Amino acid sequence: MSVPPDSGPIGAVFFDVDGTLVPGTSSSVFLAGYLGHRDELAAAEAAYAAGAMDNRQVSELDAAAWAGVPEQQVENWLTGLQLVPGITETVAWCRRRSLVPVLATLAWTPVGRFLAGRFGFHAFSGPELETAGGVFTGRVARHFDEYDKRDVALGQAHELGLSPGACGAVGDSRSDLPLFAAVGVSVAFNASADARTAATATVDGDDLRSVLPVLGRLVTATR
Repeated sequence: MSVPPDSGPIGAVFFDVDGTLVPGTSSSVFLAGYLGHRDELAAAEAAYAAGAMDNRQVSELDAAAWAGVPEQQVENWLTGLQLVPGITETVAWCRRRSLVPVLATLAWTPVGRFLAGRFGFHAFSGPELETAGGVFTGRVARHFDEYDKRDVALGQAHELGLSPGACGAVGDSRSDLPLFAAVGVSVAFNASADARTAATATVDGDDLRSVLPVLGRLVTATR
């Protein structure tokens, strides 16, 4: 059931990026292919997923390789980032039903900014890289972990006048677990075992539209 556009949002859906909108890898590993440390970063991200490294350690390792790279160059690289099909249609589906689509991710903010601009997500958040004169310095300006991800998402819901129970989250891994525990509907999409256990529903598929029947629960709950 669609809700008239002047009625305000009835809910929000928070979408993870790495492993969810970016299938099978992360945006950071993709960019590391250009920056020259792809294998090292992939190993660090695997250690994070296993609980052997924290997000701060991974972010600092990655950030160092960005030193001297112009911001515009990264935006150009991101045009080649492989994405799961169905993002445009899923965002449109959410908006037609007065569900606000938001990016909730540990991907660097240049990635969130790029995807929000391309697909029309309401907002994005994530760790920030330090820049000077339009060039990355190789340092982290703002660390951002899975608990920050949850807290910022819930803050965005509050700003929209929404309760956590009126919100959904779509993700695939460790970084999604705190947010999954906080919202009304959580979807483990092509996910790890831990995410599947924590989510209210599990969906496997090669198109993001596969999650729409589950997200529909947010709409029917307002009837």
